[in-house]
Amino acid sequence: MRISIVTPALNSRSFLGPTMDGVLAADHGDLEYIVMDGGSTDGSQDVIAARRNRLKAAVSAPDEGLYDALNKGFALSTGEIMGWINAGDALFPDSLRILDEIFTVHPEVEWVTSRVISFLDERGRLVEQAMHWGIDRDGYLRGEHLPGFSRGRSLSLIQQESTFWRRSLWERAGARLDTSYRLAADFELWARFFRHAELWSISAPLGAFRRHADQLSAIHWDKYLAEAKRALEATGARPRNGHAQSLSVGLRRSLPRSLRPLASRLRLFRAAPFCEFDTQGQTWRLTRF
Repeated sequence: MRISIVTPALNSRSFLGPTMDGVLAADHGDLEYIVMDGGSTDGSQDVIAARRNRLKAAVSAPDEGLYDALNKGFALSTGEIMGWINAGDALFPDSLRILDEIFTVHPEVEWVTSRVISFLDERGRLVEQAMHWGIDRDGYLRGEHLPGFSRGRSLSLIQQESTFWRRSLWERAGARLDTSYRLAADFELWARFFRHAELWSISAPLGAFRRHADQLSAIHWDKYLAEAKRALEATGARPRNGHAQSLSVGLRRSLPRSLRPLASRLRLFRAAPFCEFDTQGQTWRLTRF
């Protein structure tokens, strides 16, 4: 199954090489890799040129920002599965093989994210991993994954580096990132995806986010949250009762797996979709808890 990955970049020479090498190392045999450089002047184009023979396309031209570059890159792609990795971030070596298996075995799965949230330090070392307890569509659209949307507790954001989808879902959802969102177009895209399909959380790590001082999400975190709030409100979402949300979030974070079916039947919270590896059967199975 062909998988299309786009990397947007601008003056990120020190991070671009490791990101590209990681994506290319994850090649499962049918990788379509596209790099969109926004007209860098720091030598990034030399980094791209050194790997050009393994790329589907490499474009170096001014753009109107990260999400404009991604739209142009995805327009060049043909893969059935899609995703993007920003310069500095990383794919894990077996990630594309795992995606190929899951999307092939389970045609009903339209988009996935890793249950394992992974972080790199500025030097590119894997320094932190955490597990989330699932992402329910209704919960996302009620603001459970957006800090500050309601007065209740919140869950983690969806990690973009670990999120991939079918082209058919991309096309049904409009086939573009909304560039009116300068920072949170990923959050807005997930909200649109949720209107069409559930998100399945995979038990394996897929990608990692690199933390460094110059990243936009760190510098403009408050603006990111404000844009994400606007995206949710555009779906008709309104802040929930803080106590109700805190109860739902608390149960999802702490309730033992054996008790989750009962809590779901009592409508204390909704069971989330998961895709787990069945060691005995050596395959991926779908479940909810």
